[in-house]
Amino acid sequence: MEFDLDYARNVIRAEAEAIASMTPIVNGRFARAAEMIYHCRGSCIVSGIGKAGIIGRKISATLASTGTPSHFLHPAEAVHGDLGRLRREDIVMILSYGGETDEIIRLINLVKQLQITLISITGDSDSTLSRCSDVVLCMGKVCEACPLGVAPSVSTTCMLTIGDALAFTVMKARNFSVEDYVRFHPGGSLGTKLMTVEQSMMFRPGEKLPIAGVEDLIRRVLEKTNDVKRHGAVMIVDAGGRLAGIITDADLRRLLTREGEAAFDLVAGDVMTAGCKRIRADALAAEATAVFHKYRIDELPVVDADDRPVGLIDVQDIVMIKVVG
Repeated sequence: MEFDLDYARNVIRAEAEAIASMTPIVNGRFARAAEMIYHCRGSCIVSGIGKAGIIGRKISATLASTGTPSHFLHPAEAVHGDLGRLRREDIVMILSYGGETDEIIRLINLVKQLQITLISITGDSDSTLSRCSDVVLCMGKVCEACPLGVAPSVSTTCMLTIGDALAFTVMKARNFSVEDYVRFHPGGSLGTKLMTVEQSMMFRPGEKLPIAGVEDLIRRVLEKTNDVKRHGAVMIVDAGGRLAGIITDADLRRLLTREGEAAFDLVAGDVMTAGCKRIRADALAAEATAVFHKYRIDELPVVDADDRPVGLIDVQDIVMIKVVG
């Protein structure tokens, strides 16, 4: 069996060209739809049937993960109990190329009865769906890429593009940050790559930190940090509370081997590694990984804008969340 690879390339070109032709849809109506989603006090309910429904599920997922509460409503299930998902403060977005499917028409009637705002993504500006919508994003007629010219392909690709453009435009307007994104994606590779030092370090705000002063005797350092949870180092601060250095467990072992009992009467400032590496709490955990790898260290003090310790991150914390450098 020989496959027509030139035809396959034409499919890709046809869909790419169709996507490029969608830019005029970003106009005043598009801005109105984005504004409605941005100001929505409820959820953005996305609906569609068949292939358009599958695209609708993806658009809903994108909205939900970028700051806009959203879920998918199947048109057929809506009349069998799922209509209870809708609230007056919601917005409904329906995807239908032709805009005349029976299930879609039935859902439209229900949405209008509930007086819920309706946005449509369709290919026919004269369809029932378009006439009943508060905002119509009409992509116009497109030629499907399948050999028969009927299987949804170009049309659904364009719907996905328009949905993404809407979701990300609203996301940008919300000033949706990396921290917000990580909050919605705590698992998986995306979450770990965007996780911050503050989110991954062993200590939480308000917890006791392994901290001692530069003038503290080593025996006092051990006493002050004895009841602190797991740690492999003590952060040493100056009189102003700013990080001055660090003493690791390995440093103490070497000190005791060299000095014996006399080590306990030395002051922290004479033993610490001054000018140690440090990192801000709002830095990415991946940045901490790079420091661990570059300098071959196991503990890294976490400081605020005034260089005061707020935590301690251990290489094992990074390993546990699988952040790779």
